[in-house]
Amino acid sequence: MTDFERRTCARPHLAAHTRARLQAWRRLLAAWALMLLTPLAFADIPRTAEGRPDLSGTYDVATLTPLQRPEAFGDNLFLTPEQAERMQAQERALMASGQARSDPDRDAPPAGGDGSTGAAGNVGGYNTFWIDRGDSAILIDGKFRTSIITDPPDGRRPPLTAESREMLMARREFARQNTGEAWWLEYDGPGPYDDPELRPLGERCLLGFGSTAGPPMLPVLYNNIKRIVQTPDHVVIVIEMNNDARIIRIDDEHEPADVRRWLGDSVGRWEGDTLVVETTNFRPQTGLGFASENLHVVERFERIDADTLRYTFTVEDPTVWTAPWSGEYPWPATDDRMYEYACHEHNYAMGNILRGARVLEADVLEAQADGE
Repeated sequence: MTDFERRTCARPHLAAHTRARLQAWRRLLAAWALMLLTPLAFADIPRTAEGRPDLSGTYDVATLTPLQRPEAFGDNLFLTPEQAERMQAQERALMASGQARSDPDRDAPPAGGDGSTGAAGNVGGYNTFWIDRGDSAILIDGKFRTSIITDPPDGRRPPLTAESREMLMARREFARQNTGEAWWLEYDGPGPYDDPELRPLGERCLLGFGSTAGPPMLPVLYNNIKRIVQTPDHVVIVIEMNNDARIIRIDDEHEPADVRRWLGDSVGRWEGDTLVVETTNFRPQTGLGFASENLHVVERFERIDADTLRYTFTVEDPTVWTAPWSGEYPWPATDDRMYEYACHEHNYAMGNILRGARVLEADVLEAQADGE
């Protein structure tokens, strides 16, 4: 028995006092360690009953900042305030022009559309009222951004692999625009309108276009609202576009490799005050353009104040891109409501797309029979 132990045993009240002081020091040291490990632990942000940052809320992620940086900016990640204001003014002017009143005495458009670009092109859209890509560039840490992508330094996706380039060229040839001439009859094998399952995922209303549901989840032309519902063991993200819903399990294992999903299999974990989500197990067709079933995405959700989340992501698919690529942008809270996106209700368009292709094919076959 040490001299200290003999003294404390002789005076039990001192032993209890010493133990209490040691416990108090341990609690204080633990609190200091928590503050060092999680700098936001005591920040003024909403928290759940478990002490986690409360990510729940409705967010409008529309932004004028493009995914990929225009090449003119090179490696410059930031816009000047003057450049940002010029971008915003150009968007306001474009939207105002697109929503100008039409001449009531104008002639009907030609059959098949006038072929022009913009809302009034081949599909006959009459104005831009439905477009909502935001009214400003993204602002992070007080600086406007030139692109959502932050790595590689040029703000652009890495080059495709040689195999992926070949597949992309073949896909583009197969997906040529329908010019009303049934060009696909020149090729052997099924044509792009022979089966509804050959049509793009967005056209089939299976996933929203532009990776709006992701992952990674990206801003698109309209319907950019997302809603997060959080529980201790799940986070659900409802996406306005296409009514997609991502269900993220917290502290769980991934599904077996043979279980494949349109949105992949998402598992989250907390690293301090940041929710880290890892997604694998994609189907061969994904919401992210060009990506394959080998896609692997890591996302981070961080509440930076009571009204804003910071969303960052890293994409890796070695069969498609020669290197990983990453990006970030803020999710500002909104009081706007999420509306139903009734893409697939009856879906008359799909039947008409296929029937229209049969009509065009019949025209070609009739012309061939007549010897033209």
